[in-house]
Amino acid sequence: MKKTKFFFYITIMFSCLIFFKNGNTQSNKDLENGKNLFKINCTACHALDLKKKLIGPPLYGINEKRNKEWLHKWIKNNKELINSGDKEAVEIYKKYNKSDMTLFPKLSTKDIDDILYFIKNSNKDIRNKNLLKNKYSFFNDPFIKIIFFGIFLISLILINFIYKLIYLLKIIKYPSIEDFIYKKKKIYPSIESFFSKNKIIFFLIKKIFKLKEIIIFIQIVFSLFVIWIIWVFLMKIDVNKGYKPNQPIFFSHKIHSGINKIHCQYCHSSSLYSKISGIPSLNVCMNCHISINNYNGYYMLKKKQFIDNEIKKIYKYLGWNEEKINFYENKSNIKWIRIHNLPKFVNFNHSQHIIVAGKEIKKSKNVDLICEACHGYVKNMDKVLMFNDFTMEWCIKCHVNTNINYNNNYYLNYYNKNYLNKKISSLGGIECGKCHY
Repeated sequence: MKKTKFFFYITIMFSCLIFFKNGNTQSNKDLENGKNLFKINCTACHALDLKKKLIGPPLYGINEKRNKEWLHKWIKNNKELINSGDKEAVEIYKKYNKSDMTLFPKLSTKDIDDILYFIKNSNKDIRNKNLLKNKYSFFNDPFIKIIFFGIFLISLILINFIYKLIYLLKIIKYPSIEDFIYKKKKIYPSIESFFSKNKIIFFLIKKIFKLKEIIIFIQIVFSLFVIWIIWVFLMKIDVNKGYKPNQPIFFSHKIHSGINKIHCQYCHSSSLYSKISGIPSLNVCMNCHISINNYNGYYMLKKKQFIDNEIKKIYKYLGWNEEKINFYENKSNIKWIRIHNLPKFVNFNHSQHIIVAGKEIKKSKNVDLICEACHGYVKNMDKVLMFNDFTMEWCIKCHVNTNINYNNNYYLNYYNKNYLNKKISSLGGIECGKCHY
């Protein structure tokens, strides 16, 4: 029995070390976050293959070449660093034809650290191994670890208990201990004293706690675990965060909104006064592209010929003859693929959020443009993606954390002044009827 207990406790100790050893879990999360941030913010000018030169320099080995503090200053506001007269910053600026690098003041220190960590561990073998481990390893979630460890621990206890129970049941079958020892020969020296002291207890255990009850208990625990797994799966149905389809025409928001600084509402004008944001019609595109029939900018994510052909597609869909400067009959509609599509039973009004709550949402989310609160930094995206998960939980969190716009006349006239300076949730912002009516 002593050996069994020793083995049992040693197993539990090693299980704790295996299950709760963080190892590379946190670093894997940092690596994945760094990769995602790099894709969204950096791939416009830097190749994902960090040894390859694109518009910007190759970044492989940058952690060893530059110190961390300098890199943070450069990424957040390279213009300020250049204007300060920093030799390295000025040298890079001149080397790359005085091309302005995008400023990233909204990136936190943690975000920049994750990007640099991704660059540092950009070796393909290491990166793929770590990212696959982080992405597909079910045990990386601490909550999952606790559940599995609990099940494992219960299993060990039950196995140990069943072993002892079976052992004692065998002893009870014999008229005396001497008969059992004679039959089995190999028995622990202390079994006689142990059995004599605990005979009544184990006899009661035999009658009350049978093997059938143990099996039922295990089945209940396993069933609850399966139900939880199914629940998690159901809650993720139609949550499409990261959805990034290919559109009929390659449209880079990085070129239009980022480099050329075209405001969101120039194309999505209905978002300010309407329930929906709307897709701009082709005549909005032609306001510029009637005279811009090819791309001559410095930013070349794709080959120039490719971008020029994408501009020609606008003319084809619209039925525009650029040589004769007139329209012909062959027109067709562009079948844009919708990315942000809330269910029909959800009522969301763009104008209400932009006009009434715009300032407070920008404060709550710490963004410059109200659009960025929900859609992310679109001005840095070549291909628009679903930046947030847009679940009910996500919306409610915003309503709970965002203040009321107390300068709005509607709230001043129709609500008690005691409501002022409180959260939107105090005005029914988390009630079902606000979004489902």
